[in-house]
Amino acid sequence: MLLEICANSVQSAINAQTGGADRIELCYDLTVGGVTPTEAVLKEVREKVSIPVFVLVRSRAGNFVYTAEEIAEMQSSILLCKELGYEGVVIGALTPENTIDLEAMKVLLEAAEGLKITFHRAFDELTDYNEGLTQLIDLGVDRILTSGLTSNAVAGAAMLAELVNLAGPKLVIMPGGGVRPENIESLFATGATEFHSSCIPPEMELTSVTMVKELLDKLSQTL
Repeated sequence: MLLEICANSVQSAINAQTGGADRIELCYDLTVGGVTPTEAVLKEVREKVSIPVFVLVRSRAGNFVYTAEEIAEMQSSILLCKELGYEGVVIGALTPENTIDLEAMKVLLEAAEGLKITFHRAFDELTDYNEGLTQLIDLGVDRILTSGLTSNAVAGAAMLAELVNLAGPKLVIMPGGGVRPENIESLFATGATEFHSSCIPPEMELTSVTMVKELLDKLSQTL
């Protein structure tokens, strides 16, 4: 079992590592679902965090239908992540019809060659998840972050189980969205082996070291 923590700042990334997280997804501004961190943050986290970090590359809040200029901006962000030595990126692009934008993805994937690739929760907006899953497998994506086509992973548990079964060994289905120590056990039956959480308590702004440890303790009990 692997725990990825969504860190919204340098301090959250440090807290995730202190708590024992296996990997970090680094982003900025979770109130809008996360966007690409600044260059300054990317440099500081690279200096202060030693566990694997995947960087969310998303040029703006809102939908996942991007202009050519926005794709070019994300391409540049990916190249910066490579230059700084990050292990992976978290990306996604859709068409206005809520299908995967294959041309945009090919541009981003070319820039990200050599990095691990997660397709983010844009997946939950697809009109045909079977087609989307097949396309992502063909593109060589390593994992999909998804809440099972709903607003949170617990509500989407049945769909998550179906996606895990459909994906098989070809890519990882990683439940995310509302994953907490008090509900993660309800997701074990999905068959997922990687889980994603911000571990930010209510009314707080930073990842909680204690909550990370609690989640890891729940995961260790399944071994």
